Amino acid sequence: MKKYLLVFGTLLAASAIQAQELSINDAVRLAQDNLNGTARFRAMSGAFGALGGDLSSMNVNPAGSAIFSNAQVGFTLSSFNPKNESNYFGSENSENYNALDLNQAGVVFVLRNHNEDSKWKKFAIAANYENTNNFDNSFFAAGTNPNNSIGNYFLGYANQGGVTLDLLTLQNGETIDDLYGYLGEVYGFGAQQAFLGYQGYIINPVTNNPDNDTYTSNVPAGGNYYQEYSAETRGYNGKVSVNGSVQYDDFLSFGLNLNSHFTDYTQWSSIYESNTNDDAAGVQQMRFNNQLRTLGDGFSFQLGTIVKVTEGLRLGVAWESPTWYRLEDRLMQYVRSTSAEGGNVIVDPFVVNVYEDYRLRTPGKWTGSAAYIFGKRGLISADITYKDYGNTEYSPSSDYRDINDAMSDQLTSAYQLRIGTEWRAKQWSFRGGFRSESSPYENDDVMGDLIGFSGGLGYNFGRIKLDLAYNYWQRDYQQQFFATGMTDAAEVTTKNHNVSMSMTFDF
Repeated sequence: MKKYLLVFGTLLAASAIQAQELSINDAVRLAQDNLNGTARFRAMSGAFGALGGDLSSMNVNPAGSAIFSNAQVGFTLSSFNPKNESNYFGSENSENYNALDLNQAGVVFVLRNHNEDSKWKKFAIAANYENTNNFDNSFFAAGTNPNNSIGNYFLGYANQGGVTLDLLTLQNGETIDDLYGYLGEVYGFGAQQAFLGYQGYIINPVTNNPDNDTYTSNVPAGGNYYQEYSAETRGYNGKVSVNGSVQYDDFLSFGLNLNSHFTDYTQWSSIYESNTNDDAAGVQQMRFNNQLRTLGDGFSFQLGTIVKVTEGLRLGVAWESPTWYRLEDRLMQYVRSTSAEGGNVIVDPFVVNVYEDYRLRTPGKWTGSAAYIFGKRGLISADITYKDYGNTEYSPSSDYRDINDAMSDQLTSAYQLRIGTEWRAKQWSFRGGFRSESSPYENDDVMGDLIGFSGGLGYNFGRIKLDLAYNYWQRDYQQQFFATGMTDAAEVTTKNHNVSMSMTFDF
């Protein structure tokens, strides 16, 4: 343990020198919001921008709190049930995961203006927590890759230039932990990957000269590499909104949100490969494990208004600023291989790479809304949201110029349509909804459009309301195992079934 703490401390102090490898998918993960919130909100697919009067409606349009007629407090429990169906070179697999979460809690206070001569009718202040994106998930893919080996990942980093054989070779008295930590501190992530490949007998130098900086794969040629990839993710992207709104002359409402964001994401990934191309030479089996954790916080704000055009017609417009995140990554790695030259080899650096804080700006968005209320019988509502994912940016920009340029080229603007309806029969309410969201990528094969629908019901006990909702959505995407060397991807369809229950109390 003492040795571990020493290595951890060294990297913590020096990791500012060399940054980690970031991906476009990491940025998109934080830029996207899922359909979460109260059961009433989810049952209507989140189409609340012109309605208000719901604790989660404030996250769409902050003017929504001014629609409340009295103070309210509420909370929501939700189950998350993602199913991932994968196809990797013709081999199909599926993986399920189930989780239960307190995904919403909030309170609103309504302050009426008793001055009858004033056109400012009431003020509302509120606070609401929501898990805007639940990262609990499980994924598995397996198949026979006809061309590319995992070894190409390590080979790609080893041949990026400047990684000499001398850097990858243990000196007298030096341990795997020592050299792996030193390479990360001084030469960065790429040198560490080359080191894992060399020490695991996965790559070989072209010559044994200490100055050699060119390498070849020790995986036998011939293709047909059987590969398995599994990943478990846990975490959330949460938001606490402090809200204020005002209603003017019974037809116009304005609102403001100040949002505090916080995220905690952990991914455990493992990829295994075997081949029977040559039992007498090279690597026959290997496994590569990674554990990545991302922690961070951020800030954004929202402005919105709702207009009562006629007795039934409502219109709304809202703008949410970009979210400015400050993030920190931690990474642990492990390699195991079986080869003719090295036998069974384990390369397990007892090192946690703690990287320098970096920043991410996710794009802002506009929402336009319309709703028609049929008295006390029911309503229909629709929202359209626009967000340009091409404006996503890591900083300092000088350190992340390449990936920022890639995001500008590969990401695009996306539209989301949400439609919801609610009808009442005495104390009962019956709800339904539909939503669609276009891909944030220029190439729809990377991530396709999202399609979802929802339904639910509620019962009004007077001052207490109980609501239930079911929400389903589906999206196709590609799961790439590595961004370097071996870039083959599995085709994945994600189907998510969610059930929510909310309790609200008027006071």
